[in-house]
Amino acid sequence: MSAFRDTTAIVGIGETRFGKGLPESELQLACEAVGRALEDAGLSPRDVDAVGSYTMEATTDFELARQMGFGNLHFFSQTGHGGGAAPGTIGHVALAIAAGVAQVGVVWRARKRSGTASRVWGQTAPVLTDHWKWSRPSGLLRPVDEVAMLTQRYFHDFGDARDALALIAVSQRAYAHANPNAQMRGRPLDRDDYFAARMVAEPLCLFDNCLETDGAVAIVLTKAERARDLRQPPVLIRAFSQGLATGHQPMADFHRRDAFDGCSAVAARNLWRQAGIGPKDVDVAQIYDAFSPLILFSLEAYGFCGRGEAADFVRSGALAADGGLPVNTAGGGLSEGYVHGMNLVAEGVRQMRGSATSQVAGAETCLVTGCDSTPNGALLLRRAA
Repeated sequence: MSAFRDTTAIVGIGETRFGKGLPESELQLACEAVGRALEDAGLSPRDVDAVGSYTMEATTDFELARQMGFGNLHFFSQTGHGGGAAPGTIGHVALAIAAGVAQVGVVWRARKRSGTASRVWGQTAPVLTDHWKWSRPSGLLRPVDEVAMLTQRYFHDFGDARDALALIAVSQRAYAHANPNAQMRGRPLDRDDYFAARMVAEPLCLFDNCLETDGAVAIVLTKAERARDLRQPPVLIRAFSQGLATGHQPMADFHRRDAFDGCSAVAARNLWRQAGIGPKDVDVAQIYDAFSPLILFSLEAYGFCGRGEAADFVRSGALAADGGLPVNTAGGGLSEGYVHGMNLVAEGVRQMRGSATSQVAGAETCLVTGCDSTPNGALLLRRAA
């Protein structure tokens, strides 16, 4: 049995409104989300002694601590790789709490995605010396271009699956209609709309791409024993893992012999090893969806279906509210908001509390994943008994 299993809990979640061109700064958005998460938990800023954030976060740990009035910090860390970072930021703080290094942790992500400065591919240099040199000279300038290449390979190996991608986009839009904070609430999307949309990077069209979102999400963690005395039902962290495959190339990970045995598969194998349960025991999932095909890749990597079977899994209706594995039940990055995956964690917590806008009846276990195409991670959340 993993010594980490069920020793820590998420006790607070907070988020701002999601939109495009919001007037608040990233610091203001961060403080708003953190304040709401602490209020949700029934804790004071002075209780916080650990923080975790993304390396891509513009707000520094010391600035957030000063603005929020935190106490002395005993643990602070950052996790890289953008969309792959959410489970890592949370997992690192949870490990520190489980080890007794800290008592109460805050993890956040704030974004002004509507600004060009927040998109790293918007600042291409004339000479490339980093990992982008393997893709940008070939005309793959944006992450969507690189994921499109992986998708083309997937279609080559297993057959065209644009109808499954359409189902993903439409099902997530349906969830967003029930979510008051979703950017795309009240904006219908059906199969015809999907296939009529302009291509962005073939075979990916407009609705295969995540939203551009300004907003912030924060969570609060503490030990499971303490969590039982706080304001909200605790949501236990059953297991946590990160994954970085040998020879991995972030985003453009199509040079390997097997392009679909990558970081998610590495994270998955280690996650299930720790958890003592498997994919069949998961009631609901929040799967990172900067681009819709990442859901196909992740469904296979985490063992919900076999190799090349994800499109049929989606076609079966499994991702819908009454399906076998409801996915991204607040709308996800495609229709709720794109906050680098932190909104997926918040929705996972709501599902385990029983307070989600599209609540899955009787859900007791939720998988939350990071970006399939980068070094990533995953969390397995459980409803406390």
